Amino acid sequence: MALVRWEPVGELSSLQDDMNRLFNTFFDTPTAGNGTVRRWIPAMDLVEAEDHFVLKADLPGLAEDDVHIDVEGDVLTVSGERKAEHEDKQEGYVRVERSYGSFRRSLTLPEGVDADAVTASFDRGVLEISIPKPEQRKPRRVAIQVGTAPAPVEGTEAA
Repeated sequence: MALVRWEPVGELSSLQDDMNRLFNTFFDTPTAGNGTVRRWIPAMDLVEAEDHFVLKADLPGLAEDDVHIDVEGDVLTVSGERKAEHEDKQEGYVRVERSYGSFRRSLTLPEGVDADAVTASFDRGVLEISIPKPEQRKPRRVAIQVGTAPAPVEGTEAA
């Protein structure tokens, strides 16, 4: 009989992979049992650059008029709708796998982001939003007074 070393971290990773697979199966199934499409959630990437963040969203089949970007407080929301290209009746369709419908994704922005400086571009079905990082507060040096006598108050005579 061979001894096998137990790796608890590996077991946790395996458990996490199983849970992710379970949730992906449950939530990301594009069709219900009767073949109707339930919902569509576009894939998004958030990348941090030196002085800004870049949010990229895959929105195939949409035009810039189909997408809305709102900044309210510290929340950026991307929403829109992809229309179905077929009618609900099943005539002429053997299988429908492409998802459609409205979507809404929100992202909490770091405190201090200037909402007016957020820019967006749309090219070949990819939405790219540039979010500038807030300026870091710089430390302020406080001068130390020398001596024990307090500074004279304006309007009084010094002794």
